[in-house]
Amino acid sequence: MSLARLFLLIALLMGALGQPSQAARTVVVLDPGHGGHDRGAKWGAVSEKAITLSIARRVEKYLKARGYATAMTRRSDVFRSLASRAAVANGFRRSVFVSIHCNADPKHAARGIETFYCGAQGRCLASSIHGNLDSRTSTPNRGIKFRGFAVLRHTSCPAALVECGFLTSLKERRLLTTGDYQDRVAKAIADGIARSLNR
Repeated sequence: MSLARLFLLIALLMGALGQPSQAARTVVVLDPGHGGHDRGAKWGAVSEKAITLSIARRVEKYLKARGYATAMTRRSDVFRSLASRAAVANGFRRSVFVSIHCNADPKHAARGIETFYCGAQGRCLASSIHGNLDSRTSTPNRGIKFRGFAVLRHTSCPAALVECGFLTSLKERRLLTTGDYQDRVAKAIADGIARSLNR
C-alpha cells in the first residue's frame, strides 16, 4: 500500500470514529473562576472556587473523550490574575476560551443560568453553550448578555463566561454541590463548545 493511500485510510478511519475536524486545530481553554485567596461567591463552607474547578475538570473530561485538545488556566486551588488567564488562551495559535463561574445575589432571590460574551465570535460560542444548558437544567434561563469582563475583553479568540447558578439560592446551592448536577452542567457546556466548533 502506498503512503498516500495509508494516510487516506487513516483519515477515513478517524472520520468513521467521529473525531471532530476542529479537534486537531483548536485548543479549548477552560478557566475555572477564582482560586487561592480569592474564594469568589461563598455561603458557609461552600465556595465558588471549588465548584468552578470541579465543573471545569468534568468539562475537560468530556471534551478529551471527543478528541479535543484542552488547556486550563488553573488545575488546583491557586490564584491566577485575570490577565494571566486571558494570556493562556492568547498563547495558542487557535483557541476558544470558556470561563466558568457561580453567581451571587445579596438579596438571595435570584436564580438561573446566564452566559456572557464580548464580541461577535464570543456571542456564537455563548449562544451554543447557553442553549445546551437551558435545555438540560431546570433552573431559570437568564439569557445571553454582552459584558466587558476583563477575561473576555483581553482574549483574542472566541470567549464566553458562564454563570452556572446562584450560590445564594438554597435550591441552586444544593444542586451545585452535588456531583450529578455538576456533571450535567459540565456535559452541557462541553456539548455546547463542540457544537460551536463544528458549525
